Amino acid sequence: MPVRDSRRTEPQQAGGSEGRVLNVFSHGVLVLWGLMVTLPLLWAVMSAFKTDNEIFTSPWALPGRLHFDAWGRAWSQAHMSQYFLNSLIVVAGSLFGTMLLGAMAAYVLARFEFPGNRLIYFLFVGGMSFPVILALVPLFFVMKNMQLLNTYPGLILVYIAYSLPFTIFFLSGFFRTLPTSVAEAAMIDGASHTRTFFQVMLPMARPGLISVGIFNFLGQWNQYLLPTVLNVGDENRKLLPQGLVALAVNQGYRGDWSGLFAGLVMAMLPVLAAYIVFQRQVQAGLTAGALK
Repeated sequence: MPVRDSRRTEPQQAGGSEGRVLNVFSHGVLVLWGLMVTLPLLWAVMSAFKTDNEIFTSPWALPGRLHFDAWGRAWSQAHMSQYFLNSLIVVAGSLFGTMLLGAMAAYVLARFEFPGNRLIYFLFVGGMSFPVILALVPLFFVMKNMQLLNTYPGLILVYIAYSLPFTIFFLSGFFRTLPTSVAEAAMIDGASHTRTFFQVMLPMARPGLISVGIFNFLGQWNQYLLPTVLNVGDENRKLLPQGLVALAVNQGYRGDWSGLFAGLVMAMLPVLAAYIVFQRQVQAGLTAGALK
């Protein structure tokens, strides 16, 4: 009858117990982090459906019934509808320009070899390390001389320039993971470089495009510093972050805290909706490079 060697099982059991302890600890940290993120969000949403009296007397309790008056006040009286529309116009234009120009530049830098390729790439990468606050003063005078202050095109161009370094850095690495055989087959069939890019390579890069598009959307939608400096003097041109600050000041003096929470939730809804809709694509884009 064979004798079982206990020396082989003891290290395995010790390693298994350590792995279980580490697994429990990591899951506990993730649960704690999830609570820290979701509880303030849920509290803000819950407070948006309360009255001001309920917010102060029972801040952690559920609302007795859903009150939608604060949403109407924030949407019409606080001009959140105008701010929302302004943000949609600017972010839609800048996101389209950023993704188009960023994808084209990243594709060329990733798939073609030419003199100065790496220099141009590192110049774009270096743009991510340049603090935007250092460029505000010269940027203001450049936009003023070009008569682009307080205009939609001016903000759109600045947002595109601000988002291009990260977009090119992200997509260039993604384009390098795509198979070259597909592009070569398209070229053999007579497709031009432009047609190969738009009809072959760009659809293959869809997960990466969605991922970086979500990140750009979050950054541009929540951008406050640039519109505050470049979009002054015209109340009708304010974007949603500027409107939220004005709402916080005005509603704070008026004591309309429910209206303030309603405006805050209005600003969060597009971001949450975008992430919920494209959640799988974002995860696929982030892991595609590692899987390749």
